[in-house]
Amino acid sequence: MLFNYKSLCLSAMALCITACQISPSESLSPTEAKQPLQLRSYWLDDTQGGVLLDPQTSGLSVWRDELLVTIADGSAHSSQVLKLIVLDPKQNRVTHKYPIAVAPTVADSCFGEYMTERPDLEALVVDPHNDKVFYTVTEDASRYQLTQACAEQYKNSGATPYPTLLVRLELNADESAVTMTHVRPIQYTADMQVGNYPNDGIEGMTFGKGQTLYLALEKDAQYQARIFSVELKDSFWQSSDWAPVKDEQLLVPVFDEQVPHPINALTWYEDEQQAWIVAAARNDNELWLIDPDKRQETKRIKLAFLAETKSKDDACGNYEAMNNYSIEGVAAGSDVLWLVNDPWKQNYHKNIQCEANRARYEKMAPLMTKISWQNLLTKK
Repeated sequence: MLFNYKSLCLSAMALCITACQISPSESLSPTEAKQPLQLRSYWLDDTQGGVLLDPQTSGLSVWRDELLVTIADGSAHSSQVLKLIVLDPKQNRVTHKYPIAVAPTVADSCFGEYMTERPDLEALVVDPHNDKVFYTVTEDASRYQLTQACAEQYKNSGATPYPTLLVRLELNADESAVTMTHVRPIQYTADMQVGNYPNDGIEGMTFGKGQTLYLALEKDAQYQARIFSVELKDSFWQSSDWAPVKDEQLLVPVFDEQVPHPINALTWYEDEQQAWIVAAARNDNELWLIDPDKRQETKRIKLAFLAETKSKDDACGNYEAMNNYSIEGVAAGSDVLWLVNDPWKQNYHKNIQCEANRARYEKMAPLMTKISWQNLLTKK
């Protein structure tokens, strides 16, 4: 996202003392039930093994079984904008980046200027039936204006004057690049009370059962996070008209104070017992396990992050506690969840302790984290 909220970060400095003695497990159950789940996190390297420069990784999805895929938002370094970024979680490295071209039908549409210059793309999912097709969504378009004719055509968004756009991406036949083939604006009803917040829009997406695409809104007019949905039927992209969304009325935590507790990522996880929508509450350093059938209360799991130091200095240890992680991508594997952060430029420097990590923090390099699903389910 382009501009961020006031931090609600963990005060995790006390973890530094124990960070060097942690067990080989990727995630560590704390000794006290109310303590956060401590997670080791690993720096993502660029394709040549160097520091991954400010990709503002927004969204995460499992792709072709062994790979993960993410996308840059509008505040990323110019070299990362309009790129689909493929990650190898075994090596914690970018394997390649697909440039995103804009199809003429999109470039010539009402939204062409925004989509071809520096769109603020948030969240990313792979089509469950075609792994060459991806979907993302736009957030902040406040720097752009629609023409008078287009503004008249799309004036009833139910939220911001410049509407939120669902975006379809497709890998070319030779798999050398990706094309933005379609965009379609989403529409809220007035009684949903979404509010006019250009930079507090949709930041999480995941497919559920069938063709249901869930959309997580950071905050509404009452400062509450919300989850909506839309059905991506076969005919969905044949229209450029409004795509009305449905309020799922899921059991998302509700807060009294007028301070946002946004959802910044979603994924769907299903085991033999039931299905869950896993939401990443970035400002709270929490994962929320939400029952899509609304039969069970939402399970809130507090997290604390430890960054690897890659340091030869014994004083640093192998890991150091992070002041701010900022989850913006979560993806479900067979028995694990993968997390990726979107370095919060206003707060990332607060993580600097060990000099071995300074360059990575200053270049807004992201980290990847793996969590055992069983650890989440058994966490009290």
